Amino acid sequence: MSNLYYILTGLCEKRRITPYRMCRDTGIQPSVMTDLKMGRRQTVKAETAAKLADYFGVTVRDLLGAQEPIKVQPLPQELLKIELFGGEATDQQLEEVRQFAKFVKERDAGRP
Repeated sequence: MSNLYYILTGLCEKRRITPYRMCRDTGIQPSVMTDLKMGRRQTVKAETAAKLADYFGVTVRDLLGAQEPIKVQPLPQELLKIELFGGEATDQQLEEVRQFAKFVKERDAGRP
């Protein structure tokens, strides 16, 4: 497996999406991920790397394995509305989702 595969799957986990969803959202062929996983390729074309970096809110340098930690940008509020409510949501609804997520995080903090 390539280092890029681990980075991409880690970013997907942080966003709580599947690699297939990432491919679908970015227009990248799922076979690219398969090739990275199987070791048939170690990297991607520059334009693909740029598209993926933009999708995750990281730099291409971070995506391709720079030593500094990757900082994932939070989802913009409009994208969050689309992901959770299909595009239509009030600020109050989003706040309730945030409060619930905070509750679950605090509840599970002591669990293995």
